[in-house]
Amino acid sequence: MKHQDMRRRIAHAAARILAEDGSLDYGSAKRKAARQLGAPDSGNLPDNQQIEEALRSYQALYRADETRAQLALLRQVAIEYMERLANFDPHLTGPVLNGTAGPHGGINLQLFTDQQKEVEFLLLGLGMPYQAAEHRAAEAPVRIYPRFVIDDPRASVEIVVYPSAELRSMKRLQADGNPRRVRLPQARTLT
Repeated sequence: MKHQDMRRRIAHAAARILAEDGSLDYGSAKRKAARQLGAPDSGNLPDNQQIEEALRSYQALYRADETRAQLALLRQVAIEYMERLANFDPHLTGPVLNGTAGPHGGINLQLFTDQQKEVEFLLLGLGMPYQAAEHRAAEAPVRIYPRFVIDDPRASVEIVVYPSAELRSMKRLQADGNPRRVRLPQARTLT
């Protein structure tokens, strides 16, 4: 019971860190929270689902109106970009999809296409500043995918481009049964 209580405390502290700072990922936030609570050993760290639940609770308690408005804006911006990128099978994923995006939140899109160079040509045509980089998936760190971060004044938009065939092998659902990603028609129903 003692370990479960510490996991719960770390999850809530990590949720507060994520909500207030927003620049950390779940893993970094839970390690920082554990250090702050004097429990740096990894045996007490909560899983990401526990942190997500704690983040939802925190946002509902302390920032309900602000979170709702920010989430609506981010989802609208995501839909705009998905429409622009429609030829590349865009999928919305991350905090904007699962409803935990806050004031520091960005938009995460995954594209599935065998015409990866065409994505960059389209981004050039949009006239928005962006940065090109590489993405290594946690489950397959040897695989490298193109990654673009668009500097939209409303929110940063991170795009990772996968070959079309990769979609079939990716997990569809999260541990809690919710989808990991949705296509444009489903994204439109989120707003």
